Amino acid sequence: LDVPTTIHWHGLHVAPQNDGGPHTPIPPNGIWNPTFEILDAAGTYWYHPHLHHMTDHHVSMGISGQIWVRDPVEQALELPRTYGVDEFPIILQTKGFDAMGMIEAHTNSDDVAMVNATVGATLPVPASVVRLHVLNGASQRVFQLGFSDDRTFQLIATDGGLLPAPVALTRLRLAPAERAEILVSFTGEEGAAVDLMSFASELPNAVYGATQPGMGAGQVLTNYNPNPLNGTDFPFLSLQVGPAAPGAVFSIPAVLDPGHVLPWTAADADVVRPFTFSPTQMGPGALNGDFLINGTPFDMMTMNFDVQLGDTERWEITNQSPIGHPFHVHNTPFYILDRGGVPPAAYEAGLKDVVFVPAMGSVRIMMQFLDFSHPEVPYMYHCHMLTHEDGGMMGQFRVLDPAASVGKAPTDPTFSGGFSPNPADATVDVRWPDGDPEVRVFSMTGQEVLAGPRSAVGDRWDVSHWPAGVYLALIWEGGAGKAVRLMVE
Repeated sequence: LDVPTTIHWHGLHVAPQNDGGPHTPIPPNGIWNPTFEILDAAGTYWYHPHLHHMTDHHVSMGISGQIWVRDPVEQALELPRTYGVDEFPIILQTKGFDAMGMIEAHTNSDDVAMVNATVGATLPVPASVVRLHVLNGASQRVFQLGFSDDRTFQLIATDGGLLPAPVALTRLRLAPAERAEILVSFTGEEGAAVDLMSFASELPNAVYGATQPGMGAGQVLTNYNPNPLNGTDFPFLSLQVGPAAPGAVFSIPAVLDPGHVLPWTAADADVVRPFTFSPTQMGPGALNGDFLINGTPFDMMTMNFDVQLGDTERWEITNQSPIGHPFHVHNTPFYILDRGGVPPAAYEAGLKDVVFVPAMGSVRIMMQFLDFSHPEVPYMYHCHMLTHEDGGMMGQFRVLDPAASVGKAPTDPTFSGGFSPNPADATVDVRWPDGDPEVRVFSMTGQEVLAGPRSAVGDRWDVSHWPAGVYLALIWEGGAGKAVRLMVE
């Protein structure tokens, strides 16, 4: 690409400098070589870009995919495990296209349903038990999944891996970035066909994808209507049943991973943190504005809080906005303690890294911070409606080791570069790291405004001719680097 991007390993437990957040940009035509050990339980994870202000655009254009992790617990179970025969990745997205057939990002006109980048997708499946790894990879839309004949399926895993036992369902609500592994039996059904559907007519108000995206008809969202997918049942995928394959699986295990249950009570928390979601504007147009966490927008130069390595924390999330938000936490999976004081249903009782917080609702989650810490590089937490994330509904936190150990994290050198003054209106002095590092400066539209080594671009820049706005400076040397935000007034 001729613009910077990042790659975030969504759901994987890795050191912050390997996490691929907005502080770890890959320069245009550059290379990033993270190395990490997989510490996660068997499950369905995924990757996508995470460059601030550009996440929705880069994901919409196609940079995303699944990662499957196996482990001894999963491998000991009799499950479908032949890729492309009885085990399949299912990436669900809705996208908007312009008159020329080109993908449009940052739009509410996402009226085309796609599976694995395919419109009108069909899938041959055997007349046996089939395993689907389902990801809601959409920028904003919530899906109410089920089959056209209302058949029962078995949920065996959520974001962080296997459930203690299968959960029988006919519907599964999946918010952006959530994953689910389901088993569907087509035994004895050779020649049949059934559609995987989103029953959007069943979604309540204040969910993106419902008839009303806000809590009432008076709350409007630009370009949301008319959109034929909103509040209407629609098919994603036609499954066409063929003969059973050799070695086919015809039964479903009664027990999966009994160890995946909430190990703490509310009182076990070392720290309790409140998070409040709110809109930047009130009234009928609230959905067209940005959204805040604890009253502040994301700032690359502000650390929102620090976590102590080894602590168990309880996060209490209250949504005071008129639309639901899927909330994602980097670094460590969590358990849902309760929703409005009520313990989670069985389908949400496993490990998660995304939780949907309904409009005017609340959720409490619990997690423990193990293994990784870093004195500078943060992890992120944010809404996974990507337009909301890009608009500033995000924060960052460091995990610090009281003993000053970096744990399993590599001890790469950190950068101390910056700008003064910031914001700037005429000239800006650059505080460089040691040596002769390279810099490339981009506007938030992706336009490169400055590039070169320190020896060429100098220590003082004339920015008087730059349009007012936010710029991202990528400063790196020898494969290490950071992104620094510069504001020009």
